[in-house]
Amino acid sequence: MRRAMQVDRLSAGGLIDRTKPVRFRFDGATYEGFEGDTLASALLANGVRLMGRSFKYHRPRGPLTAGSEEPNALVTIGAGAWTDPNVRATVQEVFEGLEARSQNRLGSLKFDLMAVNDLFHRFFGAGFYYKTFMWPAAFWERLYEPLIRRAAGLGALSGAPDPDCYEHAATHCDLLVIGTGPAGLMAALTASRAGARVVVADEDFRMGGRLNAESGEIGGGSGASWAESAIAELADAPNVTLMRRTTVFGVYDGGVYGALERVGEHLSRPHENLPRQCFWKIVAKRSVLAAGAIERPIAFDNNDRPGVMLSGAARTWINRYAVLPGRRAVVFTCNDDGWRTARDLRAAGAEVTVVDSRPGAHRDEGFRVIRGGAVTDARGRLRVDHVSVRHAGGAVDSLSADLVAVSGGWSPSVHLTCHLGARPVWNEEIAGFVPGPNTPPGMIVAGAAKGTFSTSACFREGAEAAAAALEEIGIAARAIESPEVEDDATAITPFWMVEGASRAWLDPQNDVTVKDLKLSYLDGFRSVEHMKRYTTLGMATDQGKTANAPAIAVMAELTGKSIVETGTTVFRPPYTPVPIAAFAGRHRGAHFHPTRLTPSHDWAKAHGADFVETGLWLRAQWFRRGAEKGWRDSVDREVDTTRRAVGICDVTTLGKIDVKGPDAGAFLDRLYQNAFSTLKVGRCRYGLMLREDGIVFDDGTAARLAEDHYLVTTTTAKAVQVMRHMEFCRQCLWPELDVSMISVTEQWAQYAVAGPRARDLIGKLVDEGVDISNEAMPYMGCAPVSICGGVKARLFRLSFSGELAYEIAVPARYGHDLMEALVAAGAEWGGAAYGTEALGVMRIEKGHAAGNELDGRTTAGDLGMARLGAKKQTGFIGREMARREGLQAVDRPAMMGFRPLDPSEKLSSGAHFLDPGAEPLTQNSLGWMTSVAWSTELQSYVGIGFIRNGAVRKGERVRAWDGLRKTDIEVEIVSPHFVDPEGERLRG
Repeated sequence: MRRAMQVDRLSAGGLIDRTKPVRFRFDGATYEGFEGDTLASALLANGVRLMGRSFKYHRPRGPLTAGSEEPNALVTIGAGAWTDPNVRATVQEVFEGLEARSQNRLGSLKFDLMAVNDLFHRFFGAGFYYKTFMWPAAFWERLYEPLIRRAAGLGALSGAPDPDCYEHAATHCDLLVIGTGPAGLMAALTASRAGARVVVADEDFRMGGRLNAESGEIGGGSGASWAESAIAELADAPNVTLMRRTTVFGVYDGGVYGALERVGEHLSRPHENLPRQCFWKIVAKRSVLAAGAIERPIAFDNNDRPGVMLSGAARTWINRYAVLPGRRAVVFTCNDDGWRTARDLRAAGAEVTVVDSRPGAHRDEGFRVIRGGAVTDARGRLRVDHVSVRHAGGAVDSLSADLVAVSGGWSPSVHLTCHLGARPVWNEEIAGFVPGPNTPPGMIVAGAAKGTFSTSACFREGAEAAAAALEEIGIAARAIESPEVEDDATAITPFWMVEGASRAWLDPQNDVTVKDLKLSYLDGFRSVEHMKRYTTLGMATDQGKTANAPAIAVMAELTGKSIVETGTTVFRPPYTPVPIAAFAGRHRGAHFHPTRLTPSHDWAKAHGADFVETGLWLRAQWFRRGAEKGWRDSVDREVDTTRRAVGICDVTTLGKIDVKGPDAGAFLDRLYQNAFSTLKVGRCRYGLMLREDGIVFDDGTAARLAEDHYLVTTTTAKAVQVMRHMEFCRQCLWPELDVSMISVTEQWAQYAVAGPRARDLIGKLVDEGVDISNEAMPYMGCAPVSICGGVKARLFRLSFSGELAYEIAVPARYGHDLMEALVAAGAEWGGAAYGTEALGVMRIEKGHAAGNELDGRTTAGDLGMARLGAKKQTGFIGREMARREGLQAVDRPAMMGFRPLDPSEKLSSGAHFLDPGAEPLTQNSLGWMTSVAWSTELQSYVGIGFIRNGAVRKGERVRAWDGLRKTDIEVEIVSPHFVDPEGERLRG
């Protein structure tokens, strides 16, 4: 559908590029704007005032503001997977082919069927959900929750994966300048000329702040032209980085600032490698906050109608975008700033009436003025068509109007000053909150953000703030000369709401009215924090930027307190909404976290490996061969090969921590349940590490390579946590110990070689003169060796499979070649590589506890290791808590083995153990199955798990009941050591 183009566009002026027309669509209709327009300004230029519907009542809404604080004009842009909801039309730039649509409606925007909610507004007041959805209780899941979920939110996502990419970046600077109004630009110029490294960030796509929106002269020209020349100088300076379209949304410790740059959202065809947004981490030695101020409304009946907007926004539409927002304008103000809007409207050709709530005389400026009056009502369905005005004497007039420009004063943008806990303070002179004394370290506030509304003073403060900030870090700078400017009056007599109003809006996005605040007061929610949550005021996407101050003032009037006594809420990051995708950046899907590859990864991939994620690692799970029909065939073959001949497994992923120093042994004694200071050089020992509460944290081995040198191994999953734990203990608990450590997990490639032919295979690789006989290297021995003609390696006599086994480690750069050499050497006996699944089968057959058993609930006693380190003289972490009565109870579940009476029946991990005939109830559960595997050696499923009084129940029969898989299998309780319980194989 085609409409008349730009009927409300002024014939001259503005900062748009009229030589570059842009066509876009809104709700299926095609419109035209110009480069430099926002979606809101282009729609206004085309006579469109209705842009959205409110959240609760679905009332018609148009733009209230012209910036990022916009609560009303929220739209969805894009289509399909590129859908982006809740975009503020006031900041979205138009581009060729932009597709936008209104949201939160049923039917069309003009005829929203959900607007019926407005007829029942009496039942939807503040806190109605707390009262309505309490009874009957059965209705909650069946009726209330589905309705609430359906009604929640405004726009909707597509449900498809986001096809765009997002980036993370970081930068450092001497001075970060936030905002590019008069104060911000002067701060940036001062710092630039002093030679400091400067980053200048502004959320707008056109820098200059309010200078772009005002008609006053600066330095003999327009404010916009002065800003343009200042920005040009900064752009040419090699020490300055200008960041347009970048919102600094959070302040964090250590001079760190979070910022979001909208990189590709203004482009119709962005480059395929260009991110949509970039999340910036800016580290600044000092910062100048020059974020300006936000205008606030005055509450009167129906002040949410399209055509009711803030006075400063009306000036922005005229002066920056060359749009006439109304032809019959009423300016409702309580301060001098509103008169600037009246003059600009008149100059643009509008018929203007000023309604000033302040009594007193006025000079004739060529438009009608009503002093001491108030706009009491705005009438019209889809946009304002007339207003009711009450005069000082009480008489009420009806005025024809299609625009109501409201100015309730300006609130400094103090949000970033509060992000580290500071609270703003009330300033009577400007009737607004200003930054408190405890602003974030290194931040200086200047200009309107500080409460300074004189343009000349803003210029001066910006330069002084930069000079002061740089002086603190040793950079000499002097405040530069400010341009000549004629200041406008800024006097204000605060006027928050019109008395007698029945439906006067404070927060238009969440449909919060003065009446709602009165109800909050009557229901006892009078604290500003309680009022905010009870009414939901300030909890929408705009975070109460225009609503907070008026609402606090209204609550102050209701309670009979001053605004200072009433207090204010605390602002938290982010300043404006930040998509979760931007926080994630490229860390999603396969890139959610780094992927670590073992040294044999390429070899394994080439030999048919299927991989599994174990922590951050990709490990070979099994190796497929052509005739094998499924994973079980592969795993059974690998287990059988290892038990019969020899198998090779990459165990590089196990955590490896070098511990050195004269006190290394004593340090490990305090960390582990068993002792390591008594371990001989050239020997290994199994170790069990407890948490402070006595529960098992991790297990592994420690090899003593020299008197002051140990190599500790951990499980793959706990490698990072164990390293952090050890560092904490070293630095905080026992700093007196002379010990140091470093993770060497990725420095060494390590392979397990297991099976009856393991010694024969290793013998082929070690160099001449290396003795690996049972006498020279017995079980749990270790030694440095050389292999393959001089490659230095470490050899450990360890077994996790229950077979004769070794682990051989070489520097990681030799890992791939060593894997090839091992497999080639083992081919003589039919040896082969095996993966984690076969390794898991063999450890279950041998009764080794692993991740399923070390689940954060088990003790050493539960695992059958109560005697481990029982004679140890020194204390260790977790010892005392492990002695608690509950952890020593004889009826605690103990780890045992389980075999089905019918070998053909398949066990399942997670099954609960029940006595024969017992009902499957929680109170009847005797324990649970943790790990299950098919044993090729026993030709039966076997499992290990925990069962009450397990040590004395060997030989008994219980049921393994699994309600999820609908199985109920009779099993026998046996030793968890199914294969070679005496350990003859691994010591052979």
